[in-house]
Amino acid sequence: MPTPTAPHPRRLAWASRNFRIQTAATVVSGLGNAGAPIATAFAVLNSGAGTTEVGYVTAARLLPTVLFLVVGGTLADRLPRHRVMVAANVFSGLSQAVLAALVLAGDVRLWQLLLLSAAGGAGYALYSPAAGGMIMQAVPEEHAARAFSVFRMGQNASQIGGAALGGALTAAVGPGWVLALDALCFLVAAALRFLLEPESAPAPSGGSMLRDLRDGWREFSSRRWLWVIVLQFAVVVACVNAVEAVYGPAVAKDRLGGAGAWGLAMSAYGVGLVVTGLLMVRWRPRRILLVGNWGVFLFGAPALALAVAAPLPLLVAAMFLSGVGVTVFGVNWMVALRQEIPEEAFSRVSAYDELGSYSLAPIGTALAGPAAAGLGLSGALWACAVLCLLLSAAVLVDPQVRRLARRSTEDAPEAVRESAPAP
Repeated sequence: MPTPTAPHPRRLAWASRNFRIQTAATVVSGLGNAGAPIATAFAVLNSGAGTTEVGYVTAARLLPTVLFLVVGGTLADRLPRHRVMVAANVFSGLSQAVLAALVLAGDVRLWQLLLLSAAGGAGYALYSPAAGGMIMQAVPEEHAARAFSVFRMGQNASQIGGAALGGALTAAVGPGWVLALDALCFLVAAALRFLLEPESAPAPSGGSMLRDLRDGWREFSSRRWLWVIVLQFAVVVACVNAVEAVYGPAVAKDRLGGAGAWGLAMSAYGVGLVVTGLLMVRWRPRRILLVGNWGVFLFGAPALALAVAAPLPLLVAAMFLSGVGVTVFGVNWMVALRQEIPEEAFSRVSAYDELGSYSLAPIGTALAGPAAAGLGLSGALWACAVLCLLLSAAVLVDPQVRRLARRSTEDAPEAVRESAPAP
């Protein structure tokens, strides 16, 4: 394989060594991560607990994510990002290994599931802002859309394999082995990320961590399009998490045949992610947030399919459509952030983005069981589907969301850029 300084075909010139390593590590860790939620949900259900306890365990993972994301973002803008990612991956791998051992021993307690799920959430909070900043540094802005599409295709391909493998292994040999595979994948990803080279040292802030947090908040809050969509996602993510982590496994166990069926549905979601990623490599819409938000309308499709007691093939189709929507939004959102946010503040802004987007997710998953008891499972699923649709429409009222445009130089043909006069 040629080194980053060797001649490349033009279509691969943007794929730096760091981009390739980070993409490979993300694929490896994604294989385990896709199966772990299925395994965790069925570990709870197999212990004799119900949807309420599944919601509590999921909330236990999400709460530390919300609490520590901003800390993770600040650390990623102050320290070498690749080192932060390695430490977070090692921590997550060890916590999953302990959880796997307890589940395999056959005597896991609810408090242990809660504690170790919380540890996994804390690891993600430290990892995610650093990962976003590292990918931003690894590609030039003019190739951002193409690079993010390829990165997400790799990430999403692992979602397909991981969900299918996780569901099949959970059904065949139990959830403990799936959690053990997740732990191994984390540690392999950490070893790969250890090979990353710093793109550039973070600019010294000259101030305290508190000042860095205030500066990051100023960058975040000064852009209305950014916080409007984050507010939208606070509710949408809570609904999607309740459906995927609590209601979906419960319906699969009661009506669709168990973990294998839910793993198949999650694999269809991954297929939608990957197929749309191929489209996004070439498709570069001008109104990036307007087009991205059209994808959010599809987020509620799985909840709708589960609410009407659709057979497994229709649920699989709904999950596929949801994956399409996630990629359409995700690629355009990353392009918008890469274009509009200063690199030296990116990890902090990314942390505020995820903090807001996940802020209601712990509450949503913790209340998923009581909501199903009060409204009925079908009623709770209808509520999730309707909220996703209404908020997708409401956010388009904001003119900044409708009008934010891709810069004209973004992914312009090479010949055009090279023939343009030098500044």
